[in-house]
Amino acid sequence: MSDASTHTRTEPRSDKVAVVEQITAKLKDSNAVFVTEYRGMSVGQMADLRAALRPNDAEHKVYKNTLAKLAVREVGIEGLDDLLVGPTSLTFVQGDIAAAAKALRDAAKSNPLLVLKGGVLGESVLSADDIKALADLPSRDELLAKLAGGLQAPLVKTAGLLQALPRNFAYGLSALIDQQSDAA
Repeated sequence: MSDASTHTRTEPRSDKVAVVEQITAKLKDSNAVFVTEYRGMSVGQMADLRAALRPNDAEHKVYKNTLAKLAVREVGIEGLDDLLVGPTSLTFVQGDIAAAAKALRDAAKSNPLLVLKGGVLGESVLSADDIKALADLPSRDELLAKLAGGLQAPLVKTAGLLQALPRNFAYGLSALIDQQSDAA
C-alpha cells in the first residue's frame, strides 16, 4: 500500500544518470572546457556559435547545472563547479584550444548576450581573462607554419652556401687559367 505522493525516490532517474555519464566522458576526453553564459541568446545565435566552433573540434552544449556539477565532481575538477551558476553552457575542446577560445571570444564580441565565465585547461582553472589571453595566441596551424619556416631558413642558407662553393671555385679556376694564358 504505497501512496505515490508520499513515496520518496532514492534512485536517480536513468536519463539523468546517462546525462551525467555523457558529461563526465566529455570532460575526460577534452583538452579544455570553457564555461559561458548564454542568457537571452536565440536558437539561431546558438547554432551560429556551434558552427563557428565545429572546425576547431569544439562542441558547445547546454546541460542542467546540477547534472554538470555532479559530472565535474566525479571527474575531480576543482573550481569549475563555482562557474556553473545561471544559464550556462559548456564548450568541450578536443582540438585547437587557442582557435576555440578565439571563436568564443569573437562570438562574445559580436553578441553581448554570450558572456565568457571561465573554464579549465588540464588541471588549471581559467578565468574569463585567461580565455581571452588564450584567444590571442596564434593557432596551432600558425605555430606549425612558423616552426617550419624557422627550420627551412637555415636549410635554404646552407644549400645556397653549398651551391656557391663549387661555383666560386669554378670562377677562381677560370680566372687562374685566364691569368696563366695571359702570362704565356
